[in-house]
Amino acid sequence: MAQTELIMKRITLFAALILSGFAAMGQEYEWKAAHMDGSRTGTISPSKDNVTEALGEFKGGKYVAPNGKTYGKRSIVGKTASIVMAAQPEMARVKDVIGYSPKSMTVTYPECALSNWFVDLLMARTEKLAGKKVDIGVANFRGIRIDMPEGDIILDDMLSMFPFKNQLVYVEHTGKQIRKILEEMAAGRFQVLGGVRVVAEDGKLVEALIGGEPIDDDKVYGMATISFLLSGGDGLTLGDNALKVTVFENEDIIDAVLEYVHKETAAGRPIEYEADGRVVVKDLKKKKRK
Repeated sequence: MAQTELIMKRITLFAALILSGFAAMGQEYEWKAAHMDGSRTGTISPSKDNVTEALGEFKGGKYVAPNGKTYGKRSIVGKTASIVMAAQPEMARVKDVIGYSPKSMTVTYPECALSNWFVDLLMARTEKLAGKKVDIGVANFRGIRIDMPEGDIILDDMLSMFPFKNQLVYVEHTGKQIRKILEEMAAGRFQVLGGVRVVAEDGKLVEALIGGEPIDDDKVYGMATISFLLSGGDGLTLGDNALKVTVFENEDIIDAVLEYVHKETAAGRPIEYEADGRVVVKDLKKKKRK
């Protein structure tokens, strides 16, 4: 996302919260969609074609909200409305409809339709860039910042879902090293995985298959991941003990995602996916305590 768009997005979100009567509490913030109920002004999140209807307008030095209430131009509501309206021309491009999702996809642990969709498309794109077989994919749940909406998908949905500038990476690891990575995840928390089936019980890795076959400790496997996870991001150091690491400097996550969405839309296909049981986590001790 261009810096101007990112700034405008943050201004718009902040202003929208004020217009809707929400108050931000605490000092930790997350990137997520905010529902605008229009409790004070009747405002709704505008599309590129209904700005006046959604946000209201200024008449005779007054701000006239969509619900008909009026506020002084210099009031906090009037000033906020002015900021939001001024941002709309810059935001118009990111409101273009680029795809369609027949149902929403929500991020849930240890796997879900959205996380599977994300890592599988990264694997396919990385394999194409590297010109080598990709056997396993590893991404991070925190890298998916909002859920996939039901219905029309606008560009801003994708930019908000994947706002971070992380590059695609091809890594080669021995099966022994991959097993170690998966064992460490099993002991803590699994991240987004592709190309595998893993089962963990009480923090122990009890099954690990790549391509439907048990991991061969001596075999070299191709891995698709992102630059953030190479040296400490979300507790992962996927670059450690690697036989080869290739960072595609000109290929960010969002580039791969948008290429996929545009391609599917051009072919008349919706954006949809399913969870498939690739990651199973069992807490047998918890069941016994019950």
